Amino acid sequence: MVARRTATAALTCLLMLLAACTGGSGGGTSASAGPDQRPAGTGTGAATAAATPGIDVAAENAKPGDRSWAIDENALGAQDAIEGYTNLASVAPGQSFKLYVSTTAASFTATAYRIGYYGGADGTKVWQSAETKGVHQTAQSTNASTRTVECNWQPSVTVDTTGWVPGEYLIKLVSSAGKQRYVPLVVHSTSTAGKVVLVAGITTWQAYNTWGGYSLYQGADGAYGDRAYAVSFDRPYIDPDEPEGDGLFFPFDQAMVSFAEQHDLPVAYETDLELETSPQLFEGARAIVSDGHDEYYSATMRSTLTNARDQHGTNLAFLGANSIFRHIRWGTTQLGADRLVICYKDYSIDPLASTNPSDATQDWRYAPDPRPENALTGALYQCNPVDAAYVVYDPDNWIFAGTGATQGTSFPGLVGPEYDRVVDIATTPHPIEVLSHSPLTCQGRGSYQESAYYTVTSGAGVFDAGTMRWECALGSQCSSHFGTAARQFVRRATLNLLTAFARGPVGRTHPANDNTAADGAPSGEGLGID
Repeated sequence: MVARRTATAALTCLLMLLAACTGGSGGGTSASAGPDQRPAGTGTGAATAAATPGIDVAAENAKPGDRSWAIDENALGAQDAIEGYTNLASVAPGQSFKLYVSTTAASFTATAYRIGYYGGADGTKVWQSAETKGVHQTAQSTNASTRTVECNWQPSVTVDTTGWVPGEYLIKLVSSAGKQRYVPLVVHSTSTAGKVVLVAGITTWQAYNTWGGYSLYQGADGAYGDRAYAVSFDRPYIDPDEPEGDGLFFPFDQAMVSFAEQHDLPVAYETDLELETSPQLFEGARAIVSDGHDEYYSATMRSTLTNARDQHGTNLAFLGANSIFRHIRWGTTQLGADRLVICYKDYSIDPLASTNPSDATQDWRYAPDPRPENALTGALYQCNPVDAAYVVYDPDNWIFAGTGATQGTSFPGLVGPEYDRVVDIATTPHPIEVLSHSPLTCQGRGSYQESAYYTVTSGAGVFDAGTMRWECALGSQCSSHFGTAARQFVRRATLNLLTAFARGPVGRTHPANDNTAADGAPSGEGLGID
């Protein structure tokens, strides 16, 4: 059995990505730098016209942009200066939610911004609270058996989202002392028919959340052995590398959102929660797009993607690496159902091991019921941390049209900090095309990163970028790792991909052709270092 990923390794891999961003808070830089040309003959107009009513992306992004959503890192102050969370991670338009805020200041305001393109401003102001009395709230509990930390705060504001357009939102908290933090929220679409669905990987955000001292990677002493076995949404976000409270929105979602809306793609918005609780919302979707780090999946979440692919011809795109690696269950907190992410990461200590072993929360690829993630993603997660060049293997694939890439074209720094590879095991789907073949060394061992594309009989096509830096390259983040050429390559390839995906089952016009024999896909799971 391969070694389990330690807290240090997991956080190191994130640090390699996050430290390269131009800032989380001020972070989010626009996806607009550098023009992109829509592929000739593949514009989304036809797909948009046929789609059911939803977000008018062009009209929405014609609204005045407002950069005041950004937070200067100098305005953060102490962790308890101001922070908050919501009783619902995702709401439908018009659905109210409660905002829980704690601050050491006398008062605060909360302002909601919808994140998009907006002429390069990346956000627009939607709502602002009245000046509200500040309360320093400290009530919390820790479950001794699972090390789950939950806040027991009183709600500060109830927010009505009537008129809010579906999308990813940041609620900016500003105290009367000038201290600032975010609370993220998704207003999810009530229909995805005819749409390209952008899915926020909030289970992964929560897995890395260390508020109260515990995450799924470490305990209060920083040790992996003292990690939590379940983490709650009933607390603010405080990721070690994202202290602004956005979860992992800036490094893994913002560039994707801004890019898609800049190019007027027919988008809809959902989260992991809807994959779990509302599979019917994905019926009729043209494509489902996973963000840059979407690691934690339940059985129902996997089934929702599998059924969309196989029963409805819905295309799938994984714009990162390490997707669907961890097996989770959902549980209930004092604020409601499906607000607890359960992941023991070890079969021997999960209470369900004896009664329902198929839903015990060891990694998906492991016994007693191994279901490797590549059955969905195509490629299989390998190792971290790594920082390597992305090397094109199949430049004639339609996804790379117009990029100017040839076989062997190299983009230094585009691979990392985690990567995937196509491997020759029973769950590898066929036909599958290896698109990149990037030599690297990870934890002292030689390997290759590979992007992959496969198709299935329903007509659906599936793309796996196989590197976490793909999504952040859609914006002007990760600037210390790669330059303009890599960014232009990723933006053009992604535009080709999502434009075609928006038209329907892409395998009908772009069937995959096996090239793994020529590529020399390794037999077995490859490196397999978590």
